[in-house]
Amino acid sequence: MDNMGRVASAPPTPLSWNVDDGRDQVVLLRNVTWEQYGAIDRARGAAPEPLIAYLDGDLELVTTSGQHERIKKMLGRLVEIYALTKELRLDGFGHATLRRKARRAGAEPDEWYKTRKGSKVPDLAIEIVFTSGGVDKLEIYRRIGVPEIWFWVNGKIWVYQLTRGAYEQRTQSAALPGIDLGELERIVAASDDDTDQVRVLRAYQVRLQG
Repeated sequence: MDNMGRVASAPPTPLSWNVDDGRDQVVLLRNVTWEQYGAIDRARGAAPEPLIAYLDGDLELVTTSGQHERIKKMLGRLVEIYALTKELRLDGFGHATLRRKARRAGAEPDEWYKTRKGSKVPDLAIEIVFTSGGVDKLEIYRRIGVPEIWFWVNGKIWVYQLTRGAYEQRTQSAALPGIDLGELERIVAASDDDTDQVRVLRAYQVRLQG
């Protein structure tokens, strides 16, 4: 951990992707004020993209690929099936904006959830990562105070939990106790654009019930 309390171990760098293979498109702007960040967000209006992240004057704009969106949707649906089957509270909010002006940080997770009544921030945020070189998402979420982050990178789920002001990598989820992350990875890896998602989700729910 460095002298700012940041985690020493960050998610790995995504493998190289050709644009035609489904790489996200990323633009990074420097020296952007908080007011300019807000203006760019307002100019986007109700459009879902680009996704915007901000940290200390660096502003990241991401236009997601079809593969990004498919994995995000599949992983989110699996998480929700798990919570439903295990009767766990899980309130979903898509990729709504999270901001802390005083801490000069803002982000829009691919998916985020609350697991407790009265939570002021997400209890779980999920990021699908296909590109590198943008803003430090772990530091953004640390400043916002999100207890648990999942990064999907190179077909794996990397879990980070906030402990005493810094993120530490974990092998299990605290937000969704008992969930088999390896099984989620295998299901997502086996899916593609032609996958019957409902059939896959139903099979996953049956295994959970067994």
